[in-house]
Amino acid sequence: MQTIEQLEEFMAKPSTALVEDIKKIDGDILILGIAGKMGPTLAKMAKLAVQEAGIEKRIIGVARFSNQEMKQELEDAGIETITCDLLDEAQLAQLPDVPNVIFMAGNKFGTINNEHFTWAMNTYVPGRVADKYKNSNIVVFSSGNIYPFLPVTAGNCAEDVTPVPIGEYAMSTLGRERIFTNFSNRFHTKMVMFRLNYAIDLRYGVLLEIAKSVYNDEPVDVTMGSVNVIWQGDANEYAIRSLLHCESPVKILNVTGPETLSVRWLTKEFAKRFGKEAKIVGEEQPTALLNTASHAHKLFGYPRVTLEQMLDLVANWVQADGATLNKPTHFQERKGAY
Repeated sequence: MQTIEQLEEFMAKPSTALVEDIKKIDGDILILGIAGKMGPTLAKMAKLAVQEAGIEKRIIGVARFSNQEMKQELEDAGIETITCDLLDEAQLAQLPDVPNVIFMAGNKFGTINNEHFTWAMNTYVPGRVADKYKNSNIVVFSSGNIYPFLPVTAGNCAEDVTPVPIGEYAMSTLGRERIFTNFSNRFHTKMVMFRLNYAIDLRYGVLLEIAKSVYNDEPVDVTMGSVNVIWQGDANEYAIRSLLHCESPVKILNVTGPETLSVRWLTKEFAKRFGKEAKIVGEEQPTALLNTASHAHKLFGYPRVTLEQMLDLVANWVQADGATLNKPTHFQERKGAY
């Protein structure tokens, strides 16, 4: 895999299970906030699944579309696009009524000194969307960042662990969930809270950040000693298929890979692949931000892209000087400062 086109084709390829599930999803699918890191390939995957299923179903993507090339790319893939600022009441009101909504809009990075915008996007917009789409199924992208740091030896956070968000981003993300849940309880809107961490592809993510540091002979800080990751294509598939599992009261679903990964071990694995010496700084703290997604794996199966595949793909991409998005995850952040 050497080009962005090959990468996106690989990420967007639907599984047989998704093709079967897309037939069961009643009606069109609207993706709000489609222009982020995950939205374009999610939409393409949904469209390809519709085509392979041989059915009629519109896939509609909504964003500000400051990047017109992205808008054209989606339209070329057969996805309908609508330019809309979700903070604008008039524009939001003009969006079509659609029975299935995947809510991906929000703000994380750049929260510091811009907290008001993060809260507007992460709590005010959800209220307006939940009101407009009270009669739809809604999959709400959330984050495992809302969970507490737990001892690594104590087991990862399951869906029944009480959130203890740290920092403005995590607090506003929990706010998003609370606002959507309020509307679900009030109008019996069926929803899934899709608590994700951390999705990766070859252009961004935890593995890319570690790999680039190793390749460039830079030290890797292991203070945040353990992480969870999942291939973006698998996370996208889970999100689409979650439309069949929306409930009221809302269903909470953790989404990540099955492994708890040592940052030290990952550093050494990339060092082996690059023929370099692993340079490590810091000492592992006894706590980390870790989730278990066993319920999602029961519903959808284990991720199709394995950890070994991800390590090899990322290492090859870094060695080939593949394009990156320059959007660091800040997975090592322990004080919620994004």
